[in-house]
Amino acid sequence: MAQVNQIKKKGVMSRNEIIKFQIFTYCFLNNIILSEADAECMLLLVTSNYTELHVFCKKACELKIFKTAQSVRNSLNKLEKKNILIKEGKNKKKIFINPSLELITEGNILLNYNFLSVEPNQI
Repeated sequence: MAQVNQIKKKGVMSRNEIIKFQIFTYCFLNNIILSEADAECMLLLVTSNYTELHVFCKKACELKIFKTAQSVRNSLNKLEKKNILIKEGKNKKKIFINPSLELITEGNILLNYNFLSVEPNQI
């Protein structure tokens, strides 16, 4: 049987930090490169839930996540292409995070991830 080196880390995070952690973990596991501003944009969207595109862009600019509404739209388009974001509608588009990300955002949250790396010669 192979010997396994194990690390256990425990800590307390704020709600926003734990949501961002879930976002970064999903993106890391799916080889999606995400900037800090993209992550902040996603966090805002998660906490805003289902919202209109133009209202969201304005709010993201007010919070100084991005400088212009066009920068927000560019980020959202990138996230949509990576299937992280869903847009609905024609005139007043609604945007929301793809439910397949399975982000937990409400109540007390305990994340319990287990990852294993096995050396090829020990399989």
